[in-house]
Amino acid sequence: MSQLFLADLKAKTHRGLRAVAEDGRSAGGLSYGYRIAPAPDGRPGRGHREIDEGQAAVVRRIFRDYAAGLAPKRIALALNAEGVPGPRGGAWAPSAINGDRGKGTGILNNALYIGRQVWGRRAWTKDPSTGRRVARGAAAEARVVTEVPELRIVSDELWEAAKARQATLDRKGAAQGAEAKAGAFWTKQRPRYLFSGLMVCGACGGGFSKMSAEHFGCSAARNKGPTACGNRLTVRRDVLEETVLGALRERLMDPALFREFVAEFTATWNRLQAEASAGLTAQRAELARVEGQIERAVDAIVAGTASPSLKSRLEELERRKAGLQSDLAGAETPAPRLHPNLAELYRERVAELARVLAAEDGAEAREVVRGLVEAIRLIPEGERLRIEVRGELGAFLRLAEGCSESETPRRCCRGVVGANQDGCGDRI
Repeated sequence: MSQLFLADLKAKTHRGLRAVAEDGRSAGGLSYGYRIAPAPDGRPGRGHREIDEGQAAVVRRIFRDYAAGLAPKRIALALNAEGVPGPRGGAWAPSAINGDRGKGTGILNNALYIGRQVWGRRAWTKDPSTGRRVARGAAAEARVVTEVPELRIVSDELWEAAKARQATLDRKGAAQGAEAKAGAFWTKQRPRYLFSGLMVCGACGGGFSKMSAEHFGCSAARNKGPTACGNRLTVRRDVLEETVLGALRERLMDPALFREFVAEFTATWNRLQAEASAGLTAQRAELARVEGQIERAVDAIVAGTASPSLKSRLEELERRKAGLQSDLAGAETPAPRLHPNLAELYRERVAELARVLAAEDGAEAREVVRGLVEAIRLIPEGERLRIEVRGELGAFLRLAEGCSESETPRRCCRGVVGANQDGCGDRI
């Protein structure tokens, strides 16, 4: 019944949205260049829109600059330099202008700017394996195209000029792609970088991406300009990997500091686990005593030798038994004890990982090393980048103890080790 109800609700919702789109109103979000307008009856919302002249001027400028030959990146940088807010109020990115022609996203691909509303480009379905909604292109007959000339912002001539430049770039890209596929470079699998996706700019919080064959830099500074981030420093991939591995192997495992920490942590952890085990043992012993007393009380009642107060005592014992059983059922099993030589074990494991990373079949070792690192912050200091490695102690314990993630206690703390770009650590 629940599935039937949801299917019926989905069909009714889709039918209502389709009717709104056929009426020329918005059945979804609000595109850049427009604002919400009151309905003819004076009530707000209802999918009515009107042109925002300030944003519309920016849209026309983007089309003119693109048709004149400027790249989306240069347009975005110019808008950011002038302080023009982006569609979401932040800085402009090239992807907000270029978008995806197949999906109709991006400023240059929004047909609403020429007074044509297209609704239903994509159909959303739920992946049964993950439970997430997945977007797929909808059939052409399922789309609703409505003419809304009152919402036109860009002239047909300017729209066609932008489309002509897109077509020219498509032909160039197809020709270059065919030549590249014939070369030996593209026939090889791209290398998988050890810390891709873990690098974070310490100035703006954005991600670090490839700037050249061997260098990584801040994506925001590259794509959105100095108004979004002023960190233009880059770091070589081999230097970064060697610095982080060295930090894990040496700085984070400084013999004097880490041995003292591990000794205190191990002693405290094992004491807490011992106390937890002792508490469970005491509860189990009390439960056994209560069950014995209940049995003796029942025997006395059966034998006819029970006193008047025995009934109330039996009820009290039954309540205590139920409470102990509930506590024991909900109690977590104490985590395993930690080895006192944890620091040396960790050093040996990291040293072994460093040796096998260069091997052809070192994919598993790379995953283990990536699991030790939560984030790598690259903080500009003058003309250099300081590298901060943030790791999770739970991952270190799993590595040192050799146990699986499910067997490792969830309590953890985070460690930070700092190093300059040349690998010289400056603080822990």
